[in-house]
Amino acid sequence: MEHVARTPQQLASILRSWRRRGNLTQQDIAAKVGIKQSTVSVTEADASRAQVATLYKLLSALGLELVIRERASSSTVRGASGKEW
Repeated sequence: MEHVARTPQQLASILRSWRRRGNLTQQDIAAKVGIKQSTVSVTEADASRAQVATLYKLLSALGLELVIRERASSSTVRGASGKEW
C-alpha cells in the first residue's frame, strides 16, 4: 500500500496508522530502534519536530521506506499556516 505525505502532519498520521495496524505500542517501536517512547509520541503528534534520523528509524521499525519522486504540478499543498510545503 502506498501513502503520500506532503506535510509533517500527514507523515505523523501515516506513521501512527502503520504502528497501530501492526498492533504495536509506542514503547514497542521505541525499544526496537533504541529511542524513548516519548520521542515516538512527539513524532506521531508533530513530525516537523522530529530529527531526520529519528524518522528513518521509525520507518525502518515499521518496515517502511522513503521514496522521492517528482510531484505533479497541480498538487500544491499548503500547511496550517498557509505556507506551501
